[in-house]
Amino acid sequence: MDAIITSLLPYILGGALVPVQIIVVILLLTSERQGPLKAILFVTGMTLARLAQGVLFGLVRNGGSGEPADAANSGAFKAGLLVALGIFLLTTAYKKWADDPDPDAPPPKWLTMLDGIAPARAFLFGAGFILIAAKLWVFTLGAISTISEAQLGRSSSITAFLLYILLAQSLLLLPILIRLLLPKQAAGWLSSFGGWLQRHNARIVMVVSLVFGLFFLYRGLSAFF
Repeated sequence: MDAIITSLLPYILGGALVPVQIIVVILLLTSERQGPLKAILFVTGMTLARLAQGVLFGLVRNGGSGEPADAANSGAFKAGLLVALGIFLLTTAYKKWADDPDPDAPPPKWLTMLDGIAPARAFLFGAGFILIAAKLWVFTLGAISTISEAQLGRSSSITAFLLYILLAQSLLLLPILIRLLLPKQAAGWLSSFGGWLQRHNARIVMVVSLVFGLFFLYRGLSAFF
């Protein structure tokens, strides 16, 4: 299992280091009414959407047959996916450098409405965020492809995918835990950190997209040569 987690690490980091999702969780946590509950439901919605993606793409049903032909086909698919992901992330980095808006970011009016959002809508917002964010789609697809290529079998594949989800959402769970364990101190810390993320969101997205774009493009192209 250690080997597969190492292989999944780039996708875990890429999925975790998306600033806008952390900003949303912090805004929910610092809202005046039911902040922790709404943040928990937002992350729960994200989790269920990711689980649905795993089921949709057959990870839970088969987990790899172990046949050499399947492994070869999975490897070719993964290489192509890595190339596409690299190009996509490099394009995102360029758009951020050119000061274009992030297509995965919620509209600004959504962020201003988070303080008054109902818990049920926070849950739906979390699920919808996963389904409309192209970067998160490709990170999850990359993780599913990596697990399938490893030919772990059904049980181990499910375990690996659940670990991917947990680790990819670790930077969302951490502020929730801080808010629950240190409610008085957490409000100021989270507000300051959330403000810093909003001010530097574009730079963070540009750097993360550039680094991972080059990495995935290199990994994908090297598999063909």
